[in-house]
Amino acid sequence: MSKFSTLDKYVSKEGQYELLPFRFESLDGDDVVLTNFVGEFVILKRGKLDEVVHKRLSPSDETYSLLRSRHFIKEASDTASIQLLGLKTRTKYSNIRNFTNLHLFVVSLRCDHSCPYCQVSRQSENKAAFDMTEETADQALKIVFRSPNPAIKIEFQGGEPLLNFDLIRHVVLKAEKINEFEKRDLQFVITTTLSLITDEILDFCREHKIFLSSSLDGPEDLHNRNRPRPGKDSHTRFVEGLQKARDKLGYDAVSALMTTSPASLTRVRDIIDEYLKHDLDGIFLRHLSPYGFAIKTKSYDAYNVDRWLEFYREGLDYIVELNKQGVRFTEHFASLLLTKMFTSSDPGFVDLMNPTGAGISAVVFNYDGDVYASDESRMLREMGDTTFKIGNLRTNTYEEIFTSEVLLNALDDSFTMSAPMCSDCAFEPWCGAEPVFHHAIFGDVLGRKPESEFCKRIMGVVRHLLKKMQTDPEAKEIFMRWANKC
Repeated sequence: MSKFSTLDKYVSKEGQYELLPFRFESLDGDDVVLTNFVGEFVILKRGKLDEVVHKRLSPSDETYSLLRSRHFIKEASDTASIQLLGLKTRTKYSNIRNFTNLHLFVVSLRCDHSCPYCQVSRQSENKAAFDMTEETADQALKIVFRSPNPAIKIEFQGGEPLLNFDLIRHVVLKAEKINEFEKRDLQFVITTTLSLITDEILDFCREHKIFLSSSLDGPEDLHNRNRPRPGKDSHTRFVEGLQKARDKLGYDAVSALMTTSPASLTRVRDIIDEYLKHDLDGIFLRHLSPYGFAIKTKSYDAYNVDRWLEFYREGLDYIVELNKQGVRFTEHFASLLLTKMFTSSDPGFVDLMNPTGAGISAVVFNYDGDVYASDESRMLREMGDTTFKIGNLRTNTYEEIFTSEVLLNALDDSFTMSAPMCSDCAFEPWCGAEPVFHHAIFGDVLGRKPESEFCKRIMGVVRHLLKKMQTDPEAKEIFMRWANKC
């Protein structure tokens, strides 16, 4: 007599499963993508989705096992499924409990460049009234080290922050002194064009392990057009500064960022090739934002999201082909989205956070002592809109700044899982709230989603990523490497 029952006794019968929460969205043709709370996804044919929803899916169907493993369905005996989904959800939001990591010091609005798309409304070099003082910086440092986050990043921005390098030196030395007691993982970044870099500055950066984040918009003619300065030598100064910085600090200590101007739209391959020419290992094909001089000079309105998506798709496809040829090169915007699609980790990119990363992930100390919830918030201020000002270093305490009604209301309205239309969107787990952008365009933090360029941009990129993965297995392998930083 057998000690065990036959196999059919252990196999669930058709229809004996429960649906776990998920959303779905139509793709090209008959395909549908399903997503759950944590961004795990499955692409099915519509007919197969009907079988799933009406519980006609057979346990012997390979889709059945796939859906169980990714927490779209569960059997009555699956006590672990809910626990695993809960664990992944907690992991996804774990960064929030650490609170503010990135602290932006706007040390000067002065700049030696006159970029037509500048989002921060820079001032000319001789206007010292737009510099942060040591007194203001000291007040900001008191706030910085009140953050409970074990990792603290201080980023110096402008304008061109090197025009107030004495203050940067002061902040770095004082922060390091405070950190002798605090014992935080302390990191410094200077956002600079590199046009004013000197050996003295680089020696200080090397001694204090300061990273440099710079700007490269493409080949010399395009870069000089996008980033004009006296002497028309912006690109030359960048190249010379990049080499000097690498010689002193090492390759990994210097990065570059581009902005897509109207003149960039037909030249995405040239731009990528320029990054490769200078041995940069990736690029962020960044769109324009509706702030500062980008509005005043009408640069933002010079192209719409559909045109930018054409630019982006051409660039991403080119980068994928380069990777197939053995060139390790990453498109960083895709990498952020893919991390959310393939892992339970959140990369902490403010634009793609839910709730918004404003205030709780990053905070900005403006040159005049005002405190803003995000970099975009202070850009709005330079346009005369102080909606997202959350305090002032001279008049408000840490508690008053981070429990201000302005910040709490923005956070409350930025939970996309409950926001109108976001809550029904299959792309919601991979997206973000972007309340500042929607306020700038629509006058309220939620915005009108069917008209939102932010929504169209995210959905357009995600659809292209999904299509590439469906039709090109080699591209999917490349994307998996990007997501897992391999």
